[in-house]
Amino acid sequence: MDFEAAGLLEGLDGEERSARLDLLQRLAADGVGLEELKAAVAEDRLALLPVERVLGARYTAGEVEELTGLETPLIVHVRRALGLPEPGPEDRVFGEEDVDAARAIKLALSSGITESSVIELTRVLGEGMSRFAATVAATFADAFLRPGDSERDVALRYAEMAKQLIPATTPIVASALRAHMRESARRGIIGRTERERGHLPVEEETVVCFSDLVGFTLLGGNVAAEELGTVATRLAELAAEIPRPPVRLVKTIGDAAMFVSPEVAPMVDAALTLVEAAEANELPSLRAGLAIGPAFSRGGDWYGNTVNLASRVTGVARPGSVLCTQEVRDAASEDFAWSFAGRFRFKGVAEPVPLHRARRRAQTASEPEPESRPERRGGPSDARRRRAGRSRRRGSS
Repeated sequence: MDFEAAGLLEGLDGEERSARLDLLQRLAADGVGLEELKAAVAEDRLALLPVERVLGARYTAGEVEELTGLETPLIVHVRRALGLPEPGPEDRVFGEEDVDAARAIKLALSSGITESSVIELTRVLGEGMSRFAATVAATFADAFLRPGDSERDVALRYAEMAKQLIPATTPIVASALRAHMRESARRGIIGRTERERGHLPVEEETVVCFSDLVGFTLLGGNVAAEELGTVATRLAELAAEIPRPPVRLVKTIGDAAMFVSPEVAPMVDAALTLVEAAEANELPSLRAGLAIGPAFSRGGDWYGNTVNLASRVTGVARPGSVLCTQEVRDAASEDFAWSFAGRFRFKGVAEPVPLHRARRRAQTASEPEPESRPERRGGPSDARRRRAGRSRRRGSS
């Protein structure tokens, strides 16, 4: 190939040009075509092309269908559900693992699992794997990128590390899946009612807790992105470390975390512990909101009015506080110290909602806070949060 005539060496000289030329020659010898090389250079991903080769993508969707019997439209649908771009008929984006996965999906369908269930499972898997893959890539960069690296240096080093480390992640992922499945089996209850119905309950009584870092958005304008990322990472670590069964972390999203539990007292304790841990770790002030009621799980997340209410309670909580609905307070009245925080109006809730602040019993509970003026609106927006704060400070009779 005439790489210079193709414009692949344009603007380069000296060692940088030599390194690019050597890398292009290696890739061409490995079977990479000129158009693919041009696309990689245009997209500034030439250094990562060898890693793509190591990870292997050699089949089209049609060829996967020929090998497995799984129909092409479903193969493409599954790939979209994973959060990946839809391939064209001639795009070779499937590897040996994809062929194995297609066989497993066909087996699952033949066993009675519906196609919609397969897509739902795939979507949840894709969400988790996207984050995992991004974290692995960032870890690679931190560990193996050196100052002054050329494209060839990065390409060869990353490709070699991928050969060694990527296969090693398979048992890690499998181990994590089995561990979570075991824990899910321990939490799950299939009693007479479930057996008679032939399915698990659509809704169940659940304590839902949201927590978020106060002022995180404003913090983003005052600190470096790396420091902001460190704050979010530390919150995610605390959110994963603190809960103990029956409390379970559902998800973390930037400055917020969501938990569920079938029992009230352990959830209140976990919320207080998380608020205390944020202060001990010198993070921005954390606040939490709890509600209890019917909720349902779908795709690893939780939904329902109880979930919405817990989120809105969090939005009006003061920094460093754990704010709970009356039902949560009543269910754990003997386990914690409580003070009345007021009645608040929330969108979608007909009557004002009485809220109470939870504290440790070991601490001396302060005098009850004055009842707040009922809010016109409830919700997570900054403006509404500020109005809620002013209402509580002013108080009302």
